[in-house]
Amino acid sequence: MSEALANACSVTATNVTKRFGDGPLVLDDVSFSAKSGDFVAIIGPSGCGKSTLLRMLAGLVTTPDGSIRIDGQPPGKDSAELAYVFQEPTLLAWLKVAGNVELPLKLRGVPESGRTAIVERCLKQVRLEDRAEAYPRQLSGGQQMRVSIARALALEPRLLLLDEPFGALDEMTRNHLNEELLDLREQQGWTAFFVTHSVAEAVFLANRVVVMSANPGRIAHEVTIDLPYPRTPDTREDPEFQRHVGEVAHLLRSVEEVGS
Repeated sequence: MSEALANACSVTATNVTKRFGDGPLVLDDVSFSAKSGDFVAIIGPSGCGKSTLLRMLAGLVTTPDGSIRIDGQPPGKDSAELAYVFQEPTLLAWLKVAGNVELPLKLRGVPESGRTAIVERCLKQVRLEDRAEAYPRQLSGGQQMRVSIARALALEPRLLLLDEPFGALDEMTRNHLNEELLDLREQQGWTAFFVTHSVAEAVFLANRVVVMSANPGRIAHEVTIDLPYPRTPDTREDPEFQRHVGEVAHLLRSVEEVGS
C-alpha cells in the first residue's frame, strides 16, 4: 500500500438498521468494516438500500439504530474528511468548470491565493486543464463527471463516497474513468465506497465487493478481489478478473432470485 493510501480513513458499521417514518425496513442489521485505503464496491438489486447506506456514511441520513464510525467518530463529525460524488454531475450551469471546482473551497474559506493552485492541480489530474473556462453545457457527459470528481477531490478527502457516478455513460468512457479514478486514488490516498449496478466495474475497481440483498437490505456476501493494483485495460483480459466477475455475478443472481 502506498503512503498516501495508508493515511486514508477506516470505517466501521455495526448493526445498522434504517426505516423512513412508518415505512418498511430499508436496511436491517448491516455490519461491515473497511481499513484505511480499502476500495469497497457495493452491488445489489434495486431497492436494497445501497444509496441509503452511502448517505448514512456521509451523515446525510441519520443512523437511529446501530452505529457508524469513521476513524472512531460519527459521520459528519468532521465533514472535511469526506467527499460525495452523486449519480449526476450536479454542476452549476452558470459557473465555468474552474468555478465549479473552486466552489467547495470558497465555502470552506480557503484563501483565493490557495484556491487557484488547487483548482489547476485537480483539473490537470482529471485531464481537463484545457477546459477550465468552458461551461458545463459545452462538455460531454464523461467530462462533466470528471469535473464532479475534481470538485470532490479539491477538498483532499480521506473518504470518498461515489453513488453510481458512471452509470449513464457508454462502456468505453466508463472504463476510461474507472482507470483514471484508480490513478487518482493512488495519488491522493482515500478510502472509497462505490455503489454500482455493474459487476465488471465493481470487480475492476475494488479490493472488496459487498453484495446486498433487498427487502430489507442486508449484506448477503462479501468477496475479496485479490487482483493486484495498478489495474489496467489488460486486467479486464486476465482470467482471474473473469473468474471474479463470474463469482460476483452468480452471487448477485442468487440474491435476486431469493428476492423475487
